[in-house]
Amino acid sequence: MTEKRLLVIGPNGIGKSNLLEAVELLGSLRSHRSSNDKDLINWDENSALLRATANDAERLQLELRRKGGRKAYRNEKPLVRQLDLIGPLRCVGFSALDLDLVRGEPALRRNWLDRLVQQLEPVYAELISRFSKLHRQRSQIWRSFRNVSTNERDALLDAFDVQMALVSTRIHRRRMRALRHLQPRSALWQERLSQGQEKLQLTYMPGSHLDGEEEEERWRLSIERQLLEQRADEERLGSCRVGPHRDEVSFLLNGMAARRFGSAGQQRTLVLALKLAELELVGELYGEPPILLLDDVLAELDPTRQLLLLEAVGEQHQCLISATHLDSFVGAWQRHSQVVEADFLSEIRDVG
Repeated sequence: MTEKRLLVIGPNGIGKSNLLEAVELLGSLRSHRSSNDKDLINWDENSALLRATANDAERLQLELRRKGGRKAYRNEKPLVRQLDLIGPLRCVGFSALDLDLVRGEPALRRNWLDRLVQQLEPVYAELISRFSKLHRQRSQIWRSFRNVSTNERDALLDAFDVQMALVSTRIHRRRMRALRHLQPRSALWQERLSQGQEKLQLTYMPGSHLDGEEEEERWRLSIERQLLEQRADEERLGSCRVGPHRDEVSFLLNGMAARRFGSAGQQRTLVLALKLAELELVGELYGEPPILLLDDVLAELDPTRQLLLLEAVGEQHQCLISATHLDSFVGAWQRHSQVVEADFLSEIRDVG
């Protein structure tokens, strides 16, 4: 980019969101839209290929395939671990879908938190993958061993509980730690974007009972005991009642639940405050601010909050922003941004 801010302007449906999603995938290996790669590949194709060159001349490539999983390359060399692709193109994305973060289901907040933790600790992705596999296999035990002796089934569950308790503890610790770092920064951004009218509080509500201070061994043993105690309920209800898959994050504005009592404008500002706090936190950790991806979100904000957002972003962040009209951007933003008409996207094969 010749300017730090690139504005992609064009009508809906032309592919602006696909462009930003491709950057997000190369930067974080995750899409905010879908966790299934098949949803990101053109319906009549077997694969999709994403390429980018980062500022430090690192050449990144990610191939999404319907069969055989992903393939990642860095400087034309295949990577054994996809995680090694993360680094040169760190980014924080914000789209209209993120506006459901406050009022949507708890899974949306867990996924958001997981994306944040992975930005801070890329190896976290392996923990989440391991827990998902253990949780899925545990469910299969109940279905597959209904006709065997209770002792045999319980012995197998005991072995799973040891592993699940350890992985759960490490996920809980990292989620809690990330929110602890995010809290003061997001509160400051909420206050700034609301012109001092709103105080934001983030509360981590773990799906396991975490007693006492943050001690891995103590928490692990406690979760292992809870998994054992809830087995009767698990057998009756068909779902495990303890673990990070039941975590929740509460957002309070001026002491009131934002989900129930926040206005649409306040909820949008809250999500924006979270994203700006994440941008700040990741930049502080790595010494360089990540790219801010804003996918057609200005249309969701009133003029006052639009201006506050543009002022908050300032000139220090590299931004990739999509919008349907250039009119949303004040004169200084237009003068100091590279503006691209989105007609060129019709020449790019969709990734979705």
